[in-house]
Amino acid sequence: MEKLKNRSEIGIYALGGLGEVGANMYVVDYLEQLFVIDCGVLFPDEHLLGVDYVIPDFSYLKKNEHKIVGLFITHGHEDHIGGIPFLLKQVKIPCIYAAGVTVDLIQNKLQDYPELLSVTKFKEFNNSSTYKFKDVEVSFIRLNHSIPDMFGIVFDTPLGKIFHTGDFKFDLTPVGPPAEYDKLAKLGQDGCLCMLADSTNALRDGFTLSERKIGYTIHELFSEIKDRIIVATFASNMFRVQQVIEACIEHGRHIAIFGRSMEKTIEVGQQVGYIKAPKGTIIDSSEIDKYKPNEVCLLCTGSQGEPMAALSRIANGSHRTIKLIPSDTIIFSSNPIPGNQEGVNRTINMLFKKGANVITNSSINDTHTTGHASQGELKLMLTLVKPKYFMPIHGEYRMQRVHGDLAVQTGVDPKNVFVLENGDVLAINERSARIAGHVPASEVYVDGSGIGDISGNIIKERKMLADDGMFSLIITIDSKKKTIPIDPQVVSRGFIFMKDSEELTKFFVDKAKEYLVNELNASKQANLLQLKKGLTEELSDIIYKKTDRKPMVIPVFMDIASK
Repeated sequence: MEKLKNRSEIGIYALGGLGEVGANMYVVDYLEQLFVIDCGVLFPDEHLLGVDYVIPDFSYLKKNEHKIVGLFITHGHEDHIGGIPFLLKQVKIPCIYAAGVTVDLIQNKLQDYPELLSVTKFKEFNNSSTYKFKDVEVSFIRLNHSIPDMFGIVFDTPLGKIFHTGDFKFDLTPVGPPAEYDKLAKLGQDGCLCMLADSTNALRDGFTLSERKIGYTIHELFSEIKDRIIVATFASNMFRVQQVIEACIEHGRHIAIFGRSMEKTIEVGQQVGYIKAPKGTIIDSSEIDKYKPNEVCLLCTGSQGEPMAALSRIANGSHRTIKLIPSDTIIFSSNPIPGNQEGVNRTINMLFKKGANVITNSSINDTHTTGHASQGELKLMLTLVKPKYFMPIHGEYRMQRVHGDLAVQTGVDPKNVFVLENGDVLAINERSARIAGHVPASEVYVDGSGIGDISGNIIKERKMLADDGMFSLIITIDSKKKTIPIDPQVVSRGFIFMKDSEELTKFFVDKAKEYLVNELNASKQANLLQLKKGLTEELSDIIYKKTDRKPMVIPVFMDIASK
């Protein structure tokens, strides 16, 4: 990164969240102070075989940890807090600033890392909190999202105000507290130097449906369904969970909770007051059989088709407590996240095969709404705040690009719209803006307990194994006599079935022996590393020409050279 012009420039950059929906992490850099915003994970798609999470690269923060003044969290979704344990293992964070339910969710997450929880300092803010640092005052604006206590963050500097919206939508009939529209308007009146805004739904026209409307639909469905109801939704959506509970109360149903994350949501939600249920409404799973089917509702995880989630195990018959009844009605109060459609369809098909009735979000039944602003709300936010500079964040490149176009439509100078990539540094002041180089911002893969030890090459190898399998030759060699005393032994996995392909296998073995003999005769001394590399390339070409496939070729040499 190029050096910022001390007091006359503010640096803004993303370590994750640009060009992707997830792994959100942004930095405001001013007067040798780093204000870090969010630390999320990205859930891998099908090409990242075996990877559990993708997290931002923390190397720049590690190198500059003496400049970090704090980690400021907009809200409690995994793509904004999921990376915190991995960050705390590597980087010293003076304090985590978070609001309400977000504090509880982070602390619950850190229960699995007691060594981190014991040394991590928290400051819980609310909509009236302000924190003063060197020439920077940080304040907060409550907004609406699909989880309680979502706040935009304002960084007030001598050069101007930087506003990070977090994830938001404009919900005029919210289930929880209303957004602070007056603060947004005042920010616009006072002047906003730069706004960073959520782009997730920038491709959607109009306005996002209110969460309250989903509650009406749920109540209507509960009044019509006469037998047992199973509701699957996102565990983090406390507003949705509360509306399901209210429908159960109104229609005389007891509710049982399934799924660890859903149980945690209920626990945390009740602690902070967002989830309220009279005593006896929520029952233990062991009590279900005490009630008639029309007196019970099951609330569970698995709305995204996750194989080990409660609904998936109910659908395939492996759940230890719940057995599906043909008269059951399953309500999917969610939409599939991109990449999860196949898993969701698989679960729905299994439910239909068991004779259940399945209701999904559609033009007939509004059983879900997103927590992200559509184009109408994005333009309204831009109109209210009136930023001089605009940086669309949190979205794929096309989403950022469209969001940038919306900004121009609302009056932002096209030269002041910056559609950037992770690591690009935007240096701004009241008079000018420039791209001031780049900071490290690559993807880091988390696989089991390993962090960053899975490279792109390993992912490539896993893909090769998944696509075309493995072909291995165990070769006995006498490096001193430069001979191959016995035929190589073949091991094939996922490539060819050897009993049915004896002729093809022999062809590959003969070609391998032919190559090795020629190389040994042409060399003064056998070099096993060179032989292995050369044989891998030679055999890979031969196999591809013969089969049109590219298995992973692994020669293994056993040297029996006499001493």
